Amino acid sequence: MSNSNIRNFVVIAHIDHGKSTLADRFLEITNTVESRRMKEQYLDQLELERERGITIKMAPVRMAYTLNSKSYILNLIDTPGHPDFSYEVSRALAAVEGAILLVDATQGIQAQTLANFHIARKAGLKIIGAVNKIDMHPPQLPQVIKELADLIGCTPEEIHKISAKTGEGVENLLEAVIEFIPASSEAPLQSEMQAGLALIFDSFYDDHKGIIVSVRVFDGEIKDDDEIYLIATNTHSKIKEIGYFSPQLKPTKKLTEGEIGYIATGIKDPKKIKIGDTITLNPKHLALPGYEEPKPVVFVSFYPEESDDFEDLKKALQKLKLNDSALKFEPDFNEVLGRGFKGGFLGKLHFEITAERLEKEFKIRTINSFPSVAYKLGDIFISNPKDLPDDFNEIQEPIVKLEIITPIVYLGGIFQLKKIFRMSDIQTQNQRDKVLITAKMPLAELISDFDDKLKSVSSGFASFSYELIDYQKADLKKLEILVAGEPIAGLVRIFPKKNIESEARKIVERLKKILPRQQFSQAIQAVAGGRIIARETIPALKKDVAGYLYGGDRTRKMKLWKKQKKGKKKLKTMGRVKITAETFKKMIQ
Repeated sequence: MSNSNIRNFVVIAHIDHGKSTLADRFLEITNTVESRRMKEQYLDQLELERERGITIKMAPVRMAYTLNSKSYILNLIDTPGHPDFSYEVSRALAAVEGAILLVDATQGIQAQTLANFHIARKAGLKIIGAVNKIDMHPPQLPQVIKELADLIGCTPEEIHKISAKTGEGVENLLEAVIEFIPASSEAPLQSEMQAGLALIFDSFYDDHKGIIVSVRVFDGEIKDDDEIYLIATNTHSKIKEIGYFSPQLKPTKKLTEGEIGYIATGIKDPKKIKIGDTITLNPKHLALPGYEEPKPVVFVSFYPEESDDFEDLKKALQKLKLNDSALKFEPDFNEVLGRGFKGGFLGKLHFEITAERLEKEFKIRTINSFPSVAYKLGDIFISNPKDLPDDFNEIQEPIVKLEIITPIVYLGGIFQLKKIFRMSDIQTQNQRDKVLITAKMPLAELISDFDDKLKSVSSGFASFSYELIDYQKADLKKLEILVAGEPIAGLVRIFPKKNIESEARKIVERLKKILPRQQFSQAIQAVAGGRIIARETIPALKKDVAGYLYGGDRTRKMKLWKKQKKGKKKLKTMGRVKITAETFKKMIQ
């Protein structure tokens, strides 16, 4: 089929605005999935996606459709809506020419709607606007349509009114994809020698086929018996299988220019697969323009609950990295929990999802450290609080630009969060019955409990998106915890100087509740700048050593009590408190 009959597009939207349901209707209309096999959120194949009701992984699917007696191939990529997975969206956009920007008519334009729109516009995509959930007959429908038209730069008549639930208007939207989204260019990218060029936009591990890459072919064709070359990693390999997503893997003889599909590479080593790399048939070819490497902003260490699971954890992380190129990890060691891995993530939800996938997909239970961010000391970046020196002249912390969209009625409650989360440079812009709030905020505050607090003060109606913009000088201090005089490395934290005493009190009080009592008293101390700023003491276990003596000479009892006191004093000088993995786990919950 000529590539003039191919349309490659994504569906982008704020979380819960109906992307996956719309994809379901597309699959039904094109008869890509038989009705007896159809289920809700069909493209959300991960167990976690179904449990949480959100899309975590982009999902490509090839659909066939006939319009005006002409056959078309429609390659759809369903994308996540949460800001932590915006990198998934950016990778999908590199493989397509157009996007459907979907908005929930009952909620209107939300923070991630704006963020995804700007990403798509920057990528030069043709954008088609659609308003979903018209079956609910929301009174604000005309207003939402106008706002979306103003955002895209089109007339309200060009915005599609649909119900992904009932299917109303969906087929017209699919036909608009064919009419308005451009086909891939038929002109060669650089020269006749460039035949056989594809961009890797995703990868995953298959138990039977090994490492499989998702690709978009930009020039020429790649056949199932070709030998391929990966430019970035300087790797040659013989193709094991080639095909497309239907949405299951469906083998074919070749993929041609404009098509999206998969290649079973025959490569065993995950390090040789790089998202954004170019697959070519000729090592002399130039690489396709890819996209920037994702930069982790949140750092969390994972340790297996069972130390014997360390090697299994390592293999699981390697397989997860194939499926999640934004995941970075390196070996780590904790005095309490033993060997593990320090991971770099794009946000708090990103690491939470990773921990859940390790447990559900690989049956490995882990204990994780407190999430931290990378601080800057001169030219050095420090992502583990214990590595921060006690004395430093200046420290900088990462700052994000925050965009919040909220109904006006909740504006006062959101402003109350200003001091709690160190928000600054706050500006507001009225949008009829909503307000767009822009502000700056330290990333460390964002990954604490900002999301929960925002939902609480807005009754769940406010939404936000963010981007890392800069590093800024901050008044911070390192807090260390000592138990019976021994520092506990895994409990080192970094806090704003103004909050450090209150945070220190919370930590020592919590430790007092969860640490088991010993035969000797245990001092729990919080130390900052060489000074003890909070302290609690766990008293020693009491044992009545003279309890078996009834009446008689009190002198004998006194001797026993003195001997016990002397023993406890000696035990206190010798005793060391062992912080168990279970205690550590309770501390970070």
